[in-house]
Amino acid sequence: MSPSRTRAFFWLLALLVIALFTRLGFWQLARMHEKQAMLVAAHAVVQQRHALPLAIAADPRRMRDFDWSAGSGHFTAAPAVLLDNQARDGRAGVRVYRVFQPDHVQPDAASPLLVDLGWLPLPGNRQLPAIGLPQGTRRIAGLLAPPPSPGLVASILQPQADGSLLATRIDADALRAQLHLAALAPRVLRLDPKLAGGYARDLDVLPNTLPPSRHLGYAVQWFGLALTVLATALLLTFRKSRPRKPHKSP
Repeated sequence: MSPSRTRAFFWLLALLVIALFTRLGFWQLARMHEKQAMLVAAHAVVQQRHALPLAIAADPRRMRDFDWSAGSGHFTAAPAVLLDNQARDGRAGVRVYRVFQPDHVQPDAASPLLVDLGWLPLPGNRQLPAIGLPQGTRRIAGLLAPPPSPGLVASILQPQADGSLLATRIDADALRAQLHLAALAPRVLRLDPKLAGGYARDLDVLPNTLPPSRHLGYAVQWFGLALTVLATALLLTFRKSRPRKPHKSP
């Protein structure tokens, strides 16, 4: 291959790598802005606490939004759902969900929804905790939110000996079929920590995922790598293009 073709191939490869690193940097910036917007929206809702009926949880037009919601109803006898791989304060555990059926207020018959009751730790042998069923009619309130981000984890539901389901992600469609429900709201209700009952909980909308600052850090790294490749390519090209000094014989 001639030197000119070698140089062209070298620059084509360098530009492809630079384009890839730059694209990854902009993707991290987009994730940063997306999560910042989520935090701002959730904070505004929690501060105002303007309670909407629980029926709004099933509205597909708001499935990615945040709303404060409250209403009465009861927890059904459907199996508890335990979301695996949920860390809190450096400890491994599960997040506990139960199906809640809001009272039917005509003309809007509310679909059942999953209520996040909080977090429980797992011992070293990963023995799952026994989850009781809250009894009677209850009035609940909390933050309606999209299910926790699963990342790249596949949806797996493992029935347990006590009837509960160990899940790798909260997938409303898969859970609806597994729990034999006619419907299940796509959003979950993060139960107000001020209410009695449940387990350790908060209203963090980004649990077990990267905060915006981490995405910014990764974006800076990708952009830095792109600049490094560009600088290296320029340096190598400049060195190769410099004419060599003639060798003087003694």
